[in-house]
Amino acid sequence: MKVIPLAAESLGVRSMATYVEVAGRGILIDPGATLAAGRQGLPPADEEWEALRRANDRISAYAARAEFVFVSHYHEDHFRSDPASYTGRTVLLKDAGRMIGGLQARRASALWQALAPHARVQAADGFRWDAQDVGLEVSAPLAHGREGTPMGYVLALTVHDPAERQRFVFASDVQGPMSAVGAAYLIRQRPTLLYLSGPPSYIESEVGTAAIDQGIEHLLRILDATGCRIIMDHHALRDARFASRLARLWQSDRITTAAGYLKLPVAALESRRAALWTRARKPVAKAGTPRARISRTTRKFAKGGDVE
Repeated sequence: MKVIPLAAESLGVRSMATYVEVAGRGILIDPGATLAAGRQGLPPADEEWEALRRANDRISAYAARAEFVFVSHYHEDHFRSDPASYTGRTVLLKDAGRMIGGLQARRASALWQALAPHARVQAADGFRWDAQDVGLEVSAPLAHGREGTPMGYVLALTVHDPAERQRFVFASDVQGPMSAVGAAYLIRQRPTLLYLSGPPSYIESEVGTAAIDQGIEHLLRILDATGCRIIMDHHALRDARFASRLARLWQSDRITTAAGYLKLPVAALESRRAALWTRARKPVAKAGTPRARISRTTRKFAKGGDVE
C-alpha cells in the first residue's frame, strides 16, 4: 500500500488531500486545498500562495491516476467544485441529505448536481466494497470535533490491503478526536496507519482547554489500543504553539505530521503568517542606494472554508 499526503498544513496549505494506491487501484481522498483568508489580522503571504499552487498541481496530477474519489465532508479545504477531478471515476460523497445543514448542505447539493453527468456518484455513508485485492469501508457520520458541534459531521474511510495486512484509516476533521464516539470507532477499525486532524488548539479560547486535552487523551488511547502509526496534521498545525501545546503527542515516536511522513521539513506557513509578512515588508536595497518601498501585487483573497 502506498499512502501519499498531497497537501496539508505542514506543507503550507489548509488541506488533507491524500492519494492511496493498493494493487494498482488509486483512491484520491478529500481533493481540496485552500488558504485562510485572514489569520493574525493578515491575508495570505506570497509563500502561502506558492504552496497552494504546488498543492493544486499535485492534486490534479494524482486525480488523473485515481479510480475512486472520496469526499469526507463539504468544507472547502476538503473538496473541489470542478468536475474535471472526478470525471469518469467512482465518486463517494458524504450523503447530501443526511446529518448535514447550512453551507455544507448547499455545497453538497451543488456538487452532486455538477458531477452527475460526469461520474458514477453515490452516497458514501456506511459504504462497503470488497475486492480480492482491496477493501473500502466508510463510517457513519462522526462529529467534526466535539459532539453536538455546529461544524457538522464527517466520514472516515478505511482502505484495507489484505496482501500486506495493512489498514489505512483516514479520519479527516475529527480534531483529536475530541469525541469519545469517534475515538471508539477508530479503535474498532484497527488501523496500521491513521491520518487525522489533531486537536484545534489554535482556537482553544473558543472550544476550551478541556476539549483540547480530551482530544489529546483520546489520541493517546487510540495509540495504546492499536499500536498504529499516526499522521496528525491539519487543525493541529494552525497553532504557532503546536510543538509545545501538543508535546505529549509529538513525543511519541509513532506520531508525525504529513511533512514528516514524507521526510520533508515542516512548513506550517499559516501559523507563521505574521512573521512571513514582517520579513516581506523589510525593504531590500543595493549598497549605496536609498531603501525603496516594496510594492506587492494585489491578489484575490483565498477561501478558507468554514471557520474551524
